[in-house]
Amino acid sequence: MAGSALLTDFYELTMMQGYFLEHHDSKAVFDMFYRTNPFQGGYTVFTGVEELLDMLDGLSFSADDIDYLSSLRLFDPSFLEYLRSYRFHGDIYAFDEGTPAFPGEPLIRVESDLMDAQLIESMLLNTVNFQTLIATKASRMSLAIKEHGAIMEFGLRRAQGKNGALAASRAAFIGGTKSTSNTEAGRIYGIPVSGTMAHSWIMSYSSEEEAFRKFVEIYPDNGILLIDTYDTLGSGIEAAIKIGLEQKAKGKRIGVRIDSGDLSYLTKEIRARLDAAGLEDATICVSNDLTEEIIRSLVSDGAPINSWGIGTHLVTGGSQASLNGVYKLSAKEENGVMVPCLKVSNSYEKTTNPGIKQVYRFFDRNGGALADLITLADETMESGRNITFHHPFSTADFFIMKKDRYASFRPLLTKKMENGRRITESVPLPEIQRTSAEKLASFDKTYKRIINPHIYKVSLSEKLRNLKTELLVKTRVRESEIEKA
Repeated sequence: MAGSALLTDFYELTMMQGYFLEHHDSKAVFDMFYRTNPFQGGYTVFTGVEELLDMLDGLSFSADDIDYLSSLRLFDPSFLEYLRSYRFHGDIYAFDEGTPAFPGEPLIRVESDLMDAQLIESMLLNTVNFQTLIATKASRMSLAIKEHGAIMEFGLRRAQGKNGALAASRAAFIGGTKSTSNTEAGRIYGIPVSGTMAHSWIMSYSSEEEAFRKFVEIYPDNGILLIDTYDTLGSGIEAAIKIGLEQKAKGKRIGVRIDSGDLSYLTKEIRARLDAAGLEDATICVSNDLTEEIIRSLVSDGAPINSWGIGTHLVTGGSQASLNGVYKLSAKEENGVMVPCLKVSNSYEKTTNPGIKQVYRFFDRNGGALADLITLADETMESGRNITFHHPFSTADFFIMKKDRYASFRPLLTKKMENGRRITESVPLPEIQRTSAEKLASFDKTYKRIINPHIYKVSLSEKLRNLKTELLVKTRVRESEIEKA
């Protein structure tokens, strides 16, 4: 579904008008990348590009959009007239949705002209930064539970507004959640929906036993009973066991949920009570401000938990508010030729990589990911030879990937959009989730540790490293000459 072209920062429009009035609309290439992994982790799950492509396909200004811009009395009538027939006409190259990604890699490459590429910057970053953050959070939580149950996303009431809630549900599912409490997200994206009951349901009846019995009468196949309204290990579990035995006699089973207290201690006590009553097939669900660190602690402690309801820390990013994704010009047209350019910073880590680029991921004979190499797009990659990997920030550091060390490599940036139109089919969300998990499984567990992960190597090809060094030297010489003058 195409979006409104007004979903952009205002300065994008003022620059766009400047390019238009100055006839300075040459071809350009922009890269989207991020600088550091969120949550002090070892990777991200690149997410949001499928929705971005839908937004860009047919992106335009409506008559109301034009009227609004005209009312600001800042835009020339000729520019506004141009906007009436505007359509995005760029080419988009990107990683596949759900692909594990790392700092410095160009995840999206936009090839168009300056006006086109400038207009979509804010929309692109808004869409990809947030969804990548949430998908990564969900992935970390999924890794933390290992094989101990499934995550249910319960974040609607704590999410950042309606749009934030919908995007978070979608991204969290890609990252590994099994269902959402957000019914609208279930309708739009086809995500399985789930939910139990609130404390108010129990409080509205005269007793927990009555509340539980009424609930399972209505939902005999979804009898998850919330037992911590009054006394978890007293009236709560006692009523649940009584109803559970009634349901067992009918060939049904129950589950219990707790939303407070010491989850390790309580779940162990509850499991013992359920098993002693003959309800070995009853499940235990927990919630209560869970983070991946808490999950990992509970799993390590052997807490007998079957499912995890997670809200706030999942859909908001928890300890990290945003992904630091940026969008930088990497090549521009001069005299009919595309020339590389780079942004220079006093901090070498913020100096960008120039030129039109590609990213290759190398694999061993078992399909394990070894390292990523950023190259220039026109470089010819040949298998069966030693390849030099240069450190992205230190010109003196490098290593050689021996030809017998890797078995294959593949490019990660593929063409998704041509002349403003999608050339790839939309991928169903369950398929994205599945392939994302498969790709993440190809990385050694040391890169996926919750705390102090190993750093996955992202390097520059020799040709790209030399180009970057050459441009940096030219920039420094030019600065020196200006200072002398």
